[in-house]
Amino acid sequence: MKWIYIAAGISLYIKMLVFPNPTIDSADVSIVESIVRDSGVPNAVSGIIFRNRLYDTIFEVVVFTLAIMGVRFLLANEQPSCTIYQFSDRPSIILARLGATIAALISVELAIRGHLSPGGGFAAGVAGGTAIGLIAITSSTELMEKIYKKWRAATVEKISVLIFIVLAVITLIGYELPHGEVGTLFSGGTIPLLNILVTIKVALGSWAAILLFIRYRGLL
Repeated sequence: MKWIYIAAGISLYIKMLVFPNPTIDSADVSIVESIVRDSGVPNAVSGIIFRNRLYDTIFEVVVFTLAIMGVRFLLANEQPSCTIYQFSDRPSIILARLGATIAALISVELAIRGHLSPGGGFAAGVAGGTAIGLIAITSSTELMEKIYKKWRAATVEKISVLIFIVLAVITLIGYELPHGEVGTLFSGGTIPLLNILVTIKVALGSWAAILLFIRYRGLL
């Protein structure tokens, strides 16, 4: 069996040397322009993530959801930490909350306009999670958990995942919203909606993980 693998490896190597890979004449075809034209958004990266490779994006969202569920499962039998490390000096608290405000504004901007400029749902979600993390290390843990439960963040997170999967499946089947005029806020069909849903999912999932690590580990 070993010799079969060796022969297959040698054959593949010879193939790469003898038969060159086919190339596309870049003067005739612009991949970026094709993606922008097909997706209806000037941000070609968003067009790829939420249209050309939407299958991958669906499973990326699912994997992130499973990761948060895994954190909850692994820490379920542990005792809450008695010591929680947080910023206590006033200058650090002010700087952290200022950074949280800036990160939250960036998150909203990237979520709403991610299909028009560099950014998108995942980047916006990370910015939102950063804002929540900065608030968490400067605020009472009980207060953060109270707000999390009051706004039913766990339920909203699950609903956003379900809506994302439904919209993604509808898009993959071939049904899309009108693309509108390229470059405007209401363009790109379902891409802006998918951006916002991913932002909600990543930000709220990060919030859940942060609360769990603070509760059971005492630090981030």
